[in-house]
Amino acid sequence: MEYRQLGYSGLKVSALGFGAGTFGGGNEFFKAWGSQDVAEATRLVGLCLDAGVNLFDVANVYSTGLAEEILGKAIEGRREKLLISTKATFKMGDGPNDLGSSRYHLIQQCDASLKRLGTDYIDIYHMHGFDATTPIEETLDTLNTLVHQGKVRYIACSNFSGWHLMKSLAISERYGWTRYVAHQVYYSLVGREYEWELMPLGLDQKVGALIWSPLGWGRLTGKIRRGKPLPETSRLHKTSEYGPQVDEEYLYKVVDALDEVAKETEKTVPQVALNWLLQRPTVASVIMGARNEEQLKQNLAAADWNLTAEQVAKLNKASAVQPVYPYWHQWQFAERNPLPVSQAK
Repeated sequence: MEYRQLGYSGLKVSALGFGAGTFGGGNEFFKAWGSQDVAEATRLVGLCLDAGVNLFDVANVYSTGLAEEILGKAIEGRREKLLISTKATFKMGDGPNDLGSSRYHLIQQCDASLKRLGTDYIDIYHMHGFDATTPIEETLDTLNTLVHQGKVRYIACSNFSGWHLMKSLAISERYGWTRYVAHQVYYSLVGREYEWELMPLGLDQKVGALIWSPLGWGRLTGKIRRGKPLPETSRLHKTSEYGPQVDEEYLYKVVDALDEVAKETEKTVPQVALNWLLQRPTVASVIMGARNEEQLKQNLAAADWNLTAEQVAKLNKASAVQPVYPYWHQWQFAERNPLPVSQAK
């Protein structure tokens, strides 16, 4: 397993991380992801550790805390061998202060996550989304305090716009507070918008990317094919409206290219899709999930080889899309505004 530096920090994270969103299945939405109990979660954690994975990602809202509880039990006796990444901001109750990134909510949720996880510190604490109703200074001051108290070691954000992240970094610099070292983002071969602004920002400001849903919300499993119904086991049956929308013909075009490369490399479609991400700038770790041990083993095998430049170019061409303004205009001035990655047409 390769270990990569996480943004502007000294922390090393495994190139593949494990997402615990499948733990618990506490409601219909998360049951569509998976519903592993403590015993199965413990086996999956063990497989990951044996493969060199050191990053385990979860969130307070995953099955309303149940995923954190199960992860905490699954890592008992092994806490010092791994890194825990969890999140706050989204709704955790019916009260007016049971959501957001206020000082009130973050202190409450950090303590609750620590209790559920059975640990006294969180390695990477994410703001799961941007809270525009709370002053950024309040959020960052609170996070800085949690770091100095030893409850949190590094802070990160998730699903921010470019200006959300840049303004946050500027405020941290102004006051000498802890800064975001990572940005957990959606990025896949059928979702390349991250490259338009957030990737250049990550490069410029040394913010590492932690990738969520690297298989395009379950579309790049190799089981979705032109002219065939969705497989019986797929999160798309119940969750497609909540995730990224992908045009069917575009998806089939990308899958065709993945099929070609999979045959050339003698790998699976998901392994090729994951490996493509591992070669992109700013990517520190790709957070992959698994419904079962076999799926986990296959995903783990995406990390010990590399696609050729020609294969990457083939996938780039198949997945390229016309960006929205101002990016299509900026791309016409590439000699002074260079792109971080190829945008093959």
